[in-house]
Amino acid sequence: MKSIEIKAKEWFDKRNGNSYFSADVIIDKKEVFKLPFQYGYGTQYEEEAKAVLTEHNRISCDYGQNLRRYCLENNIDYYAEIKTNCKKREL
Repeated sequence: MKSIEIKAKEWFDKRNGNSYFSADVIIDKKEVFKLPFQYGYGTQYEEEAKAVLTEHNRISCDYGQNLRRYCLENNIDYYAEIKTNCKKREL
C-alpha cells in the first residue's frame, strides 16, 4: 500500500443540532471503501476509515494509534479532507 485518501462530506442538522457524514476511503487510487451516512463530527470520519480498513485487513494499527500516525510510521502517503456545509442529499 502506497497511499490512503479520505474524501468526506458533512451535513449539519440545524433542527436537532447534530452532524452527519459519509466518506470514500481510497487506497492506491483504485480500491474504494464507502463509509455510509452516519452520525459524527470533527475527525470521526478518520476514525471510521481506520475501523473499516482494519476490518478488511488492509492495516493493523496499535491500540490508540490514529490513521495519520500509522501512515507516517509505515511510509504511506495520507490525505484526508472533509467538505462541510453540504446538503443532506449530497451525502
